[in-house]
Amino acid sequence: MQTVFVNPERCIGCRQCEFACSVAHSQSKDPIAALRENPVPRARIHVSPGPSFNTSFPNRCRHCDPAPCEQVCPTGAIARDVDNDLVLLDVHKCIACAMCAMVCPFDVVTFFPQGNGMPARIVATKCDGCIERIRDGREPACVEACKVGALVFGEVNELIAAGRLRQSGAVLAASRLQESAIEAPGTVAGWRKWGESTTQLSEVM
Repeated sequence: MQTVFVNPERCIGCRQCEFACSVAHSQSKDPIAALRENPVPRARIHVSPGPSFNTSFPNRCRHCDPAPCEQVCPTGAIARDVDNDLVLLDVHKCIACAMCAMVCPFDVVTFFPQGNGMPARIVATKCDGCIERIRDGREPACVEACKVGALVFGEVNELIAAGRLRQSGAVLAASRLQESAIEAPGTVAGWRKWGESTTQLSEVM
């Protein structure tokens, strides 16, 4: 299963993913022209500040299976695309009852005016996994825009394995750092080991 995997420790809160998402879901697909559209295109990914300085988290739809939002939608506006394993929303069927938002465990469903060839009215807005881009063999817009690797796209088990390897490398580097700090009471050799450990730790992170 392919998905967008989040590495929250790498997110710097630049919100480029939000901007790219908005442009990707605009009518013009142009960053400048999108600003003049009515209604203004909205991001489907939401970057929220973390509990401490310089931390943030890019929150997006997880396309759950089974999806609570799909199960409670009274009009069938939310359905799963079986081929791409994505939970999609049909704005023409949405009645803005907010049942989907109430049951979403990740609080990713928002409500904004949508045009889509009809009189603008408020409907549910959620991530569609950039399904058009996926069908064209491209990455989701948020992943393409992320410059720090906080968002990556691929097979979920491969991404988890890569994350596990990165974390174990960080733990081992930290343990070497601690060892070198213990045996470095002012000696040149000790400080060299400390420097090597610090370099290895920064490369892993």
